[in-house]
Amino acid sequence: MSHGFDTLAIHAGQDPEARTGAVIPPIYQTSTYAQDAVGAPRLGYEYSRSGNPTRDALQECLAALEGGPVGLAFASGLAAEDTLLRTVCKPGDHVVIPDDAYGGTYRLFARVAERWGLDFTPAKVSDPDAVRAAIRPGSTKIVWVETPTNPLLGIADIAALAGVAHDAGALLVVDNTFASPYLQQPIAHGADVVVHSTTKYIGGHSDVVGGALVAADAGLGEELRYHQNAMGAINGPFDAWLTLRGIKTLGVRMDRHCDNAERIAAYLDGHAKVGQVIYPGLPAHPGHEVAAKQMRRFGGMISFRAAGGEEHAVEICNRTELFILAESLGGVESLIEHPGRMTHASAAGSPLEVPGDLVRLSVGIETVDDLLADLEQALG
Repeated sequence: MSHGFDTLAIHAGQDPEARTGAVIPPIYQTSTYAQDAVGAPRLGYEYSRSGNPTRDALQECLAALEGGPVGLAFASGLAAEDTLLRTVCKPGDHVVIPDDAYGGTYRLFARVAERWGLDFTPAKVSDPDAVRAAIRPGSTKIVWVETPTNPLLGIADIAALAGVAHDAGALLVVDNTFASPYLQQPIAHGADVVVHSTTKYIGGHSDVVGGALVAADAGLGEELRYHQNAMGAINGPFDAWLTLRGIKTLGVRMDRHCDNAERIAAYLDGHAKVGQVIYPGLPAHPGHEVAAKQMRRFGGMISFRAAGGEEHAVEICNRTELFILAESLGGVESLIEHPGRMTHASAAGSPLEVPGDLVRLSVGIETVDDLLADLEQALG
C-alpha cells in the first residue's frame, strides 16, 4: 500500500517499539552492543558509528520521503557532501557546481576538495546549455545542483539537467535543502542523489545540526553507506531523534512557511525601498514556470535587493525585531541575514560573490501580519 507524504513522515521507520510498545522510537544512546557470540552481533548492531537503531529509523524515513531505496544521516550537511564527493570522485575528476551555490559548499570545493585534486567549474544551473558547456567529457563525474539556489533563488530544471548529466556519463546531485522533500522530490525527476542539510526545514526547530543523502540507486547507496562508516561523520542518536521529531510536522510547517512567504513577497514587490524581490512564486521570476512544474509550492525563502544599496541592506538586517539576525534557515522562527557578510562571505572575490545590497529572509510560521509590520519599520 502506498501512503501520502504526511503519513510517511509520521510512520516510515517509526513503528512502535517491539518490547514496550513505545510509540516514539527510543534514543539508543549507546556506543557499542553486546554480541551473542563471536562474529554474531545481535540484529547486526556492533558499534554505533556503523549502525544505530535511532539513526536507522531516521534514515528509513528520509529514504521514504525522497523516494529512494537508501537514505543516510550525517553530522551536518557538509559532512554529507564531503562523503558523497569522496565516494564518487577521485583526484583529477571534475564537478560542475552552481554559480550561486551555498557559501559552505563553495568553500568545500575551493578550499578543501580542490587541494585533494578535484576540479570544479561554476555554471548557471538555470541554463541547461551553460551546464552542458561546462562539462568536461570523460572527467566530469557530477553535475551539482541547488534548486532553489542559495541565496539568489535560481531554479534549475531537474529533468533537463538529468538528461545533460547522464548524456555525459555523470551523476546529477540535487541539494534539496531549500525546498524540502515536501515541496520537491528530485529523484522523481531523474536525480541520482539528493542532499540535505537536515538542520534546516527537515529538523525545522533550530535545535539540531545534521545532513542527509538519499540515493536513487541501491548499489550507489551501499557505496555511500560504506563511506559513511569508513569516514565516520555520522548523525548521533539524540540528533537523529530530534530530527525525526521535526520531520513529523514537516508538511504542515511547510504549508505555513509558504503561506507567509507568498504574502511577504507580494508586499516587498511593491515597496519603494526594495529594488528587486527574488521569489520563485512571483510570475516575474525567470524560473517561475519550471518551479511550478516540479515543486508543490514555492517555499519559505525570499531574497531582495535594498534600493538604498549595501549599507541600507545592512541597516534593514540590524533593525528587524521579529526577524532574528542569524545565519541558517528553515526554522519555525523568521530569520534575516546579509549574505555578502554572513553566509556567503567565503565566496567574496570569487565568481560566486553575491551582491552587497542583497538581503535573505527565512520566513517562519509566526502570524504573518506581525512579520509584515516588522519589515515595514525595518525598511525605514
